[in-house]
Amino acid sequence: MVDLRAQYARMKEEIDGAIMQCIESAQFINGPEVAGFQKNLEIYLGCKNVIPCANGTDALQIAMMALGLTRGDEVIVPSFTYVATAEVIALLGLKPVLVDVDPDTFNITAELIEKAITSKSKAIVPVHLFGQCADMKPIIDLASKHNLFIIEDCAQAIGAAYTFSPGVVKKSGTMGTVGCTSFFPSKNLGCFGDGGALYTDDFALAERCRMVANHGQSRKYYHDIIGVNSRLDTIQAAILNVKLKYLDRYCESRIHAAELYDKAFAGNDFIKVPKRSTKSTHVFHQYTVQIPANYRDELKDYLAENGIPSMVYYPVPLYKQKAFASPENDAKQFPVTERLCDTVLSLPMHTEMTEEESLFISGHVLSFLSKKTQYA
Repeated sequence: MVDLRAQYARMKEEIDGAIMQCIESAQFINGPEVAGFQKNLEIYLGCKNVIPCANGTDALQIAMMALGLTRGDEVIVPSFTYVATAEVIALLGLKPVLVDVDPDTFNITAELIEKAITSKSKAIVPVHLFGQCADMKPIIDLASKHNLFIIEDCAQAIGAAYTFSPGVVKKSGTMGTVGCTSFFPSKNLGCFGDGGALYTDDFALAERCRMVANHGQSRKYYHDIIGVNSRLDTIQAAILNVKLKYLDRYCESRIHAAELYDKAFAGNDFIKVPKRSTKSTHVFHQYTVQIPANYRDELKDYLAENGIPSMVYYPVPLYKQKAFASPENDAKQFPVTERLCDTVLSLPMHTEMTEEESLFISGHVLSFLSKKTQYA
């Protein structure tokens, strides 16, 4: 699904040098590379404050703690997403309120959010799924109307950009109250372990996020609030600092790979290719097609038999997970999420994909569907 070895080979000398510099300095915790990466990411994003942390899940938790959300507060979140988005909400004693998603972009919409707002609503978590931003302008307007925080989960969309109007373009994660990302190795900007960060233009919120991430300390041994221990390792920051220079090229490579898939699948009635938003670029953390439910799993098995990995993100919706089971969720209807869980399939997508590899993969997909649907 992701060729991290080939990506590393392209920058081996730079990466190895950055790692060795950390080892030789022996500043493994909060070394200068962490501050350097923070500054460089702020410049790339056009954001005033980046707060590095240990992983993307921690970033979400730190954001909610720093915003002062308290037990029983409701946080609106898409039903079609990775569990971490809702997990931290429940972990903090908050109430995750699940809403369905747009059938084309897989993202949450202002229209769906508005139906879920109550007097207990305190925050919205738009997830920029698979590499493109949710339609943020109406979400921001809605949040302003109801005095709600916006916590962007942009773990899959670093590098994507949203256009508000001509001349006003913002990077994913920099549009809401606070953005949260992950540097998991397979992400578009990934380290060689775990890592994460928060983004915000609010200096007071940034300071509180730093305190939460550092045991609630305003200065060493003075703990003003309850916090956690969540740091980005110096070695990981050094690796990210090298890879950040190539992030735009990574995005371009993924977009090109997606275009090759699109071209191969054009005109096939049994494959629905990813829809591009008119407001956001798509950086293709995943290239996720929709296949008729009666063929999807068999196609996945067929690809595996031919040495081609594929993944279903996500096979079980949040409201059907034991951890989130409740009579309230059982009573709700999530028709789009239900359909997506039965039909989505993500094909290999990474920065080092060649045209030959793309044709090999798409050729097998088309061959399978041709045999299965010739009499359909």
